[in-house]
Amino acid sequence: NTLSIPETVKEKAAVIYRKVLEKGLVRGRSIAGIVAASLYAACRSARTPRDLREFSAKSLVNRKELSRDYRLIVRELGIRMPVSDPATYLTKVAENAGLSGQILGDALRVLKNAKAKGVLAGKDPTGLAAAALYIASMSAGDKITQKEIAGAADITEVTVRNRYKSLKRQLSLEFD
Repeated sequence: NTLSIPETVKEKAAVIYRKVLEKGLVRGRSIAGIVAASLYAACRSARTPRDLREFSAKSLVNRKELSRDYRLIVRELGIRMPVSDPATYLTKVAENAGLSGQILGDALRVLKNAKAKGVLAGKDPTGLAAAALYIASMSAGDKITQKEIAGAADITEVTVRNRYKSLKRQLSLEFD
């Protein structure tokens, strides 16, 4: 199991999958897609940060199908999902990028400020985490590129750049 998902979350996924079967929602859909979407839904509801891309890569189900099956499960089973907090992704991205604990702490402060101003809603949490780390790196004078941060977060440079620009503008940050 390369996603290292806790046993309790796997059990929750099995319960979700059984409910999907009982409701007859599998009909016309791939079992692999429904299984992966059930596991993703269990991770989300248990606040175990996993990315849709990770599931797609490991399950051999394309992201579009996985996303559609996930939305179907949430809608049809009436599951209330907690909103993903970008802070939960900070450590993973920082480790992948080889960033210091100091920068991690600064990035957490950037996200706290952004959350206080209400500018995080509806944005990809991984992108926000990456942008916060980039901002923290810049203010610490660390020479890390948007490309390096994007690679560490497994997102595009464009996402990092867009989130960085919007955070910089909304938090009125200035860099040399």
